Amino acid sequence: MKTEHRAVTVGDYTFDVEVGGPERGNWVLLLHGFPVGGSCYRDVVPRLHESGLRTIVFEQRGYSAGARPTAVEDYSIDNLVADAIGILDAFDVPYALLVGHDWGGLVAWHLAARYPDRFTGLVAVSTGHPSAGRDALTSGDQRQRSSYIKTFVQPGAEDNIVADNFAALRRFGVTAEELEPLKAPGALTAALNWYRANFTGDVKTKMSCRPVEIPTTLVWSDNDPALGREQALATSRYVYGEYRFCELPGVDHWIPQHAAPALASEIALRSAVF
Repeated sequence: MKTEHRAVTVGDYTFDVEVGGPERGNWVLLLHGFPVGGSCYRDVVPRLHESGLRTIVFEQRGYSAGARPTAVEDYSIDNLVADAIGILDAFDVPYALLVGHDWGGLVAWHLAARYPDRFTGLVAVSTGHPSAGRDALTSGDQRQRSSYIKTFVQPGAEDNIVADNFAALRRFGVTAEELEPLKAPGALTAALNWYRANFTGDVKTKMSCRPVEIPTTLVWSDNDPALGREQALATSRYVYGEYRFCELPGVDHWIPQHAAPALASEIALRSAVF
């Protein structure tokens, strides 16, 4: 079942959106992270369509060429959350199952906390609840795992990242093909501005997130070098609704690309519970 590309205007910006699946299927909104855009769900989406689900995957702020403002503050978590709600409104979707990986997971947690009436459930992928991530920074190895963020927020970080055809990111497991969109003018800076807008200054206030009350699944993999076990296990403290923790053994950070069948199964299961 093919997806359809649409250009969707939300406020001052136009987003690239892929929509597909059975016309009467329950909606699923899938949010990508850094540095790979919506293509990360390429192998997940067809499986969701086979399960009878209808999907929306959009290139988020900075990843869509028509939604690439230049000011760092334009990439605050509040704006990222508003974009996702705007996309749902543009399609007249009253509620959907919410899925988010990596940075998309952080956005998803905030969406679930702020707009529980718009989502039937949440499947967070790799990224635990923001408060669990905060807690994990005070003990264990999460602070070391997150140390790369300091380099991302520095002025001129782009030069280091693009060196030797994005060698640093490719060592982290991203393919050259997946990184190709970041070569567009302003694209890499926009992607890094997610970090600069939210992980500098008063980070605790900027990223503060209430517990979520909707049914939630966290899918985490034990070979993830960036997001450790502590933040994953601590997430249960911040989910007041029905909660499921799914650990994928032997899988790295890139769950949508490298464990698509397992992730699609968890999404379908969460949808079926609703």
